[in-house]
Parts: sequence; structure tokens; C-alpha cells
Amino acid sequence: MWFRMLGVGAVASIAALTIALAVTGRLGLYINPESSWFAVSMAVLALVGSVLSFLLPLGAAEDHGHDHGDAPAVDADHDHDHHDHAPRTSRQLIGTAATVAGGVLALGAATTMLVVPPATLSAELAASRNTGAPPLFQGSDTVALAITGDTASFGIGDWASVFATATDPEVFDGTEISLTGFVAPGKGGFDLTRLIITHCVIDAQPASLPVTADDIPDDGQWVTVTGTIRDVNGQLQVAAASVKPIAEPKDPYEF
Repeated sequence: MWFRMLGVGAVASIAALTIALAVTGRLGLYINPESSWFAVSMAVLALVGSVLSFLLPLGAAEDHGHDHGDAPAVDADHDHDHHDHAPRTSRQLIGTAATVAGGVLALGAATTMLVVPPATLSAELAASRNTGAPPLFQGSDTVALAITGDTASFGIGDWASVFATATDPEVFDGTEISLTGFVAPGKGGFDLTRLIITHCVIDAQPASLPVTADDIPDDGQWVTVTGTIRDVNGQLQVAAASVKPIAEPKDPYEF
């Protein structure tokens, strides 16, 4: 029963926590909301499988379902024990160690999810993941859409792609925008930054827009910037008309 609880019990607890995060609307702090249906579906299947596994009698997994027939002769039995006892003992020890290690890791993950409240990735982490390469999140399709003027739904990730890849930056000069992100260090002002998630927080990448402003908030402060895109010597940047400090939004990531 102890080994069963280490494995099945830990899986069930993680599945239950996944469902609880989805019900409370916090699963989006870990994975892309578009993938939530898959994570919740797998969690439900894991719970059902965990319950059904307890219908299997204890020790049934060790019953190989074969009969060794009549008891062998003493010499043969002695020879069998001599050659097979050590390997079977080693396999049992390895199996026990693997079960305990897997169970402890799973229980540790479940306990961490339960005890530590969900939190967003920090500005420091965004800086550490900034490789300096252009943030090609959407590419040419985003630039083509931006040229049409249909940018009402654009976030920082979309505009970062436009800023990095636009071959005619003067087309966007004078475009008014209002965007929310957190402050990161930048040249001549600050970088308005947001983490972009494709699947889950593991693949989160920072996207930033250079902003010029009279007053620069502290690094990591969430702000809403309203201003105008300007073409400065072939480089796009945001000339801020207002920089309003705000609390961290409920949905801190872009997807």
C-alpha cells in the first residue's frame, strides 16, 4: 500500500491540483490557455485511472500467472536458488528505489504546487532570457497585418516583431498605441517588456519595445504606456505621452 500511494497517490494529487488551478482560473500562470483543455483532460484521465487502480488487489502485479509445476529436485532447486536469488534481489532493490524516488519527486512537486502560490515570472528572469536576438514571434504575417492598420489587438510581442522586421519603418511613424508591460533597462529611456508564452512558462521569451519618456519608473514596475510610434533614423521606438504605473495585471503574459 505504501508503494502504491507513492506512485498512484502522487499522480492523483498532481492531477487534482491541475484541475483546481483550472477551476480557480490560475492554470494560465503555468501554461498557454489554449492548451488548458488538454492538461485538464489528461488530469481527469489520471484521476480516473488512479481510482481504478485501487480496484486491483494488492500484490496482483507480482503474480506472473504461471505455474512452475511440481517441486523440483533438491539439487535443481538449490542450483536455481544459487543462480537466480541474487539477480531477483537486485531487481527488487532497483524497483523499490525507483518507486521511492519517483514517488518522492512527485509528492515534492505536488506539495510545492499546494504550498507555494502561483506567481508570475520576474523581470530579472526576463532579462536573463534576453539573448539580444530579434523576437520573431509572428514574423512577416504580423508586419503585413500592421501595414493595413488593423492593430487594435496587437500586444507587445506583435509590435516587437514589427519593430524588428519592418523594412519600411516610416510606414508606422505616427501610429498611436497604448500597451501594458513592465519596465526593463533600455537605452535613452526604458524597454516596455512582456513575457511571451508559446506552450508553457518553460518556453517564455521576453519581448520589448524601446520607449522614450521624461520620467522613467523603477525596473520591474508594471505600467501602461500611451504614446506614438516614431521612426528615428530607421529605428522604431515609442514616444510616450503618458506612463501610468499600475498593479500587475491578472493575465501578465502574452500568448
